[in-house]
Amino acid sequence: MENNIETSRALATRIYDLDSEVYRLVGSSLGRTFTGDKETSIRNLTTLISTHPQGHLLRSEIALIGNMARTIRNKEDRSRMMHEYNEILHQIAELPESFGSVDILDQNLASLNTSNLHQKFSKDDHLIICIGRTHGSAGTDIGFALADALKINYYDVEIFNRVLERLEAEKDSVTDRDSFTSKLNQVAKHDTSAKRFLKDFSRYHGLPKKDAVFFNQSDLIVEMAKKEDFIVMGRCADVILTNNRIPHISIFITAPFEQRVRRMMEVNNLPLKEAVRRLKKIDKGHEQYYHFYTGRKWGDAVNYDLCINSACYGIEESVELIERMIDIHPEK
Repeated sequence: MENNIETSRALATRIYDLDSEVYRLVGSSLGRTFTGDKETSIRNLTTLISTHPQGHLLRSEIALIGNMARTIRNKEDRSRMMHEYNEILHQIAELPESFGSVDILDQNLASLNTSNLHQKFSKDDHLIICIGRTHGSAGTDIGFALADALKINYYDVEIFNRVLERLEAEKDSVTDRDSFTSKLNQVAKHDTSAKRFLKDFSRYHGLPKKDAVFFNQSDLIVEMAKKEDFIVMGRCADVILTNNRIPHISIFITAPFEQRVRRMMEVNNLPLKEAVRRLKKIDKGHEQYYHFYTGRKWGDAVNYDLCINSACYGIEESVELIERMIDIHPEK
């Protein structure tokens, strides 16, 4: 156990140092992932690595650093930082319980696997891959591994929230509150609900927080799509880009319910009943969110370019399948 903690702390220190150096080279206030003091950040990272209850949290932290490293202008510095980033990813993968260690592969389904998919983007289009997934299907692991294989940026909800928080900190607050004066006057002068209302209106332009976050994320996705290649997990990105006439590939990843339950039990160390309960609840939340903001049915094959049963392929071969689809390696 002590050995594991030492290994985790050494890796955490390496990640923190990489983040610091990337931040220095980028020279942007948006460039830093760990904004707390060094000792606290390393201690929290060490706990995350050693206990590792949810792999997506560590993956998001690492992806943030990789995304910023790719923006370094000096070619030599960028190459040096990406080399260190790749070395850290390799070290994480070697950990006894790394976030890619529990696969979704079903050998019986895999034996039926045959595919020969082909699609190309034009030279003028950015490569944007939108991935929707059922929980427990390893969709987030596949998305992260695919971004790493293609050497492009990876975005999930945690990363978007971090980026939006940073952008919010740099924006001026909304000051037009006149239309809400009458409503505020109905609340006592020192009532905390009035202060909360005013604060939320200033930050979200009077919209419900959930809607404001969605629209801000939507604007951010569209702006990014004009500038870079990337993979985005969820966020209704496929419909957002379709509505803005931006070329992209939309993929939905799922697996048999029983297989997803088994994987969730292994990844999160849960008993059967709890894994089933959580899985149904999370899937229901995704379904409702997608339908509310798009009017479409989540997971319906007609809404996607490609639907993958990850139990047929596992993480690694799912990545290879998508690569073949977009013809990344035509010589193969």
